[in-house]
Amino acid sequence: MATRIEDDDDDVPALSAHTLAALREFIAEQREKEGTGEEGDVALVTEDWRLSQFWYDRNTAETLVEEIRFLSDSFSDSQPTSVACIACPTLYAYLKKIEPDIPAQILEFDKRFKQYGEDYIFYDYNEPEELPMALKHSFKIIVADPPYLSKECLEKVTKTISFLAKPQDSVLLLLTGQVQKERALELLNVRPCGFRPQHSNKLGNEFLLYTNYNPQGRLGGWEPTL
Repeated sequence: MATRIEDDDDDVPALSAHTLAALREFIAEQREKEGTGEEGDVALVTEDWRLSQFWYDRNTAETLVEEIRFLSDSFSDSQPTSVACIACPTLYAYLKKIEPDIPAQILEFDKRFKQYGEDYIFYDYNEPEELPMALKHSFKIIVADPPYLSKECLEKVTKTISFLAKPQDSVLLLLTGQVQKERALELLNVRPCGFRPQHSNKLGNEFLLYTNYNPQGRLGGWEPTL
């Protein structure tokens, strides 16, 4: 999931009749597109505008899967490295298709993803640590896409990441807006990479991929600091 809405204001504006009609037309067009993707695409449920859902495009999802595969192979454990996908169902779906042997959990508010069975964990960022205790400190690879571009949301997702991550032995990939750059560095010690994630439906805000480790030549490397 990815949202490009600043969520610091609790007031929700009412939509005009014209805007609602345009929105219904857009949703209808999106539903018509389901099942008509190119070979190799992964079928996903329709984006829900009420949840500000924007799915990654195929290149972005496959690039992330490739990086996860590299990271998983780099760990010396005999057991497969588990991956936590926080509010990024596109990545989870592509990961399970391309690398089905890499165990992964999808933490997501949208209960339509219960279709993934035991891999699905209901997640509400407003209750960042209301998760099964079995998940605590159990992930070496965490990918997070906070659902809102607000300070509060990133702070709460940071608590979730701390809950899930194996202490001193985990890596983080964070997908969020450029406007969160300084805050993400402060909270999670992550830096933006040269690779630019894209979505199936274009977003108005610049979207970045951040990591807490140096990807070297992968993902376009870390952007140089000024």
